[in-house]
Amino acid sequence: MGRPIEDIEYLARSSHRVGVLNTLAEHPCDRGDLRAATGASSPTMGRILTDFEDRRWIVRDGPTYELTHLGEFVTDRFLNLREAMTIERKLRDVWQWLPREMEEFSVDLFADAVVSYPGPGYPYEPVERLKDLIQNTSRMRGFDSIVFKSINNETVCQAVIDGMELEYVYSPTALEKTLAWNPERVMEAALRDHCTVYVHDDLPDRSRCGLGVVDDRAGICCHDAETGALTAVIDTAAPAARKWAISTFESVRDEARAVEPHAFETLVSSDLHP
Repeated sequence: MGRPIEDIEYLARSSHRVGVLNTLAEHPCDRGDLRAATGASSPTMGRILTDFEDRRWIVRDGPTYELTHLGEFVTDRFLNLREAMTIERKLRDVWQWLPREMEEFSVDLFADAVVSYPGPGYPYEPVERLKDLIQNTSRMRGFDSIVFKSINNETVCQAVIDGMELEYVYSPTALEKTLAWNPERVMEAALRDHCTVYVHDDLPDRSRCGLGVVDDRAGICCHDAETGALTAVIDTAAPAARKWAISTFESVRDEARAVEPHAFETLVSSDLHP
């Protein structure tokens, strides 16, 4: 009897073999349907079906093939592994910035994520992705302890002034530096009725990343711990990810304290007139 790794290699080396399992997982098929679905030649399909029958993964009923219970087990586990490796490949370059302290975070929540990461010669993709998400939502919620580049501060302020509803939790340092960027502009946005700002002294994953929720997406903003630079934006429309993000935000918000309008006026006045 061969080693289990040999069966894994047997499947992984052939897209046609995986294609047959994929197709039969949906419904029984005859040889012609399997060839059409996988693009395999007739001799190749013959070898695959013989091998699968020898492994007890499929049975034949007249011209039709279907998975056995053992074949269903193999198909489910192998396709899950393939999906896991697809997610891993997508997140490989940003793994070190993913949440570790946000409860119930799971990589598979972001299986379908868009990963905006600086490419060779073009470092602005994350900043532009974040700007696009902010400009195209009617409501934004989130938290972060890292100050965004001024282009994103301006994008948030303008969006709020234009009517976007904002609930955001800052660390004390992040709020201070955001105000220092442009005190009058920040206060113009912060004093809108649909803008609520909070402060939290111990945000989760504060040195790695922040969390944002917009109308139909949830995102993680990844930061370099030493420079504070935005290194990547990972966002997805997956309902499970958005549900997790909203729950995480609400937990953090409930621990934070709101910054009242008069407090902003005091902060801005002290900044302008030390």
